[in-house]
Amino acid sequence: MRLGVLDVGSNTVHLLVVDAHRGARPLPAFSHKAELRLAAHLEDGDRLSAQGEELLRSFVGEALQIAEDKGVEDFVAFATSAVRDAVNGEDVLERVRSSFGVDISALSGPDEAKLTFLAVRRWFGWSSGRLLVVDIGGGSLEIASGLDEDPDVAVSLPLGANRLTRDRFSADPPPPEEVRALRKHVRAEIARHVGEIARYGPADHAVATSKTFKQLARIAGAAPSSEGAFVRRVLRHDDLVEWAGKLAELDPADRAALPGVSERRVPQLPAGAIVADAAMDLLEIRELEICPWALREGVILRRLDTLTG
Repeated sequence: MRLGVLDVGSNTVHLLVVDAHRGARPLPAFSHKAELRLAAHLEDGDRLSAQGEELLRSFVGEALQIAEDKGVEDFVAFATSAVRDAVNGEDVLERVRSSFGVDISALSGPDEAKLTFLAVRRWFGWSSGRLLVVDIGGGSLEIASGLDEDPDVAVSLPLGANRLTRDRFSADPPPPEEVRALRKHVRAEIARHVGEIARYGPADHAVATSKTFKQLARIAGAAPSSEGAFVRRVLRHDDLVEWAGKLAELDPADRAALPGVSERRVPQLPAGAIVADAAMDLLEIRELEICPWALREGVILRRLDTLTG
């Protein structure tokens, strides 16, 4: 069957069309995305602005037309932290539902962590044993650990790279005192949950997903995306420690010249590196393997699991 998945993220809104059926690997057939930066449209006490809502409505209408043109049989849509955290987020989604007849649900943070964990489990399989999965998004950090397809623990923290850059840095490069303050804040937030995560025992396999981790791994020497999804890519904490400090000192132009760094993520990379360093240090992770599947694939897999016939 052909499935359409609409991912309303903090930075990018993405329609992915896949050919898939239960028990098979979903095969991407078409991709359409736009950088709406919905998180930047939060105003007046974290309300999604009228402009932000209009941008979302326009993309949803466009996505539904594309899905019809591409022969999509089933359609699933979800929103993450930017809409979830907006005080009027549910009202905005209800208006979109009424206008287009499409159900867009705002995933909770723990549900994001669980679905990302499912995608990683399916990618690496049972031989990975106890998995520890870390994901840095635009608005939140998700951490999950478990032996099965449903994790024993799933934590979501408001430590997304875009959110922290917007709320904590006043310039680029950020002033050293703001970098130190962010580092202290991030470590205190993660430390509150270390016991909750560690109580289930050490991981057999530690994995990272998200563009932030992929770019940090590439900067630290991992293979480029052009070599394919099945090349093993890792991020070692020893390498990350060096880069976490260096990225905040580099001018944006020099940061953009680093291998694998996309232009639109240049400003948020220093904050992302600070979060990644803190998570690896506090959770005692020496090495993270990068997984090409993440939340979107988890949503696809869960949808396929619920289909009958």
